[in-house]
Amino acid sequence: MNISSILVAGFFATIVLTTVMSASQGLGYTRMSIPFLVGTIFTRGRDRAMVVGVAVHVLNGCLFSLAYAAAFEALGRATVLLGAGAGVVHALFVLTVGMVVLPGLHPLMVSEYYGPTPNRLLQPPGFLALHYGRGTPIVTILAHAAYGAILGGLYRLAGA
Repeated sequence: MNISSILVAGFFATIVLTTVMSASQGLGYTRMSIPFLVGTIFTRGRDRAMVVGVAVHVLNGCLFSLAYAAAFEALGRATVLLGAGAGVVHALFVLTVGMVVLPGLHPLMVSEYYGPTPNRLLQPPGFLALHYGRGTPIVTILAHAAYGAILGGLYRLAGA
């Protein structure tokens, strides 16, 4: 595995993914802010949560890129189309499994089964994160497809 290549690609891909998701929120396509959701796991201060959340999200994006690189190496090729396809699969997993599991992991999030409490006030994302807006699944899939496409386009196979 070409570690330096995938980490550079992973950093740029994560910046694009985070920018697309944040711009989509600002433009009203979704109410979901992954940096805010991630940051509030670590701190209750909303402003500080965004800073922590962006840092953790970028780190996670770089770590996830290692899995993409492993897949590219196993397949013996890395292309934009292959990466975009992997990004779509990644997004579908996040939307169908990750968002359903998130209330069980997040200390401040209400679950689908229990209402708000004084300590749990964040709305759960629900299946496909539809509680954060009907555009959320589309934006998430497009952002992750772009993430994967960038990884596939920039990653250089080891020994190539």
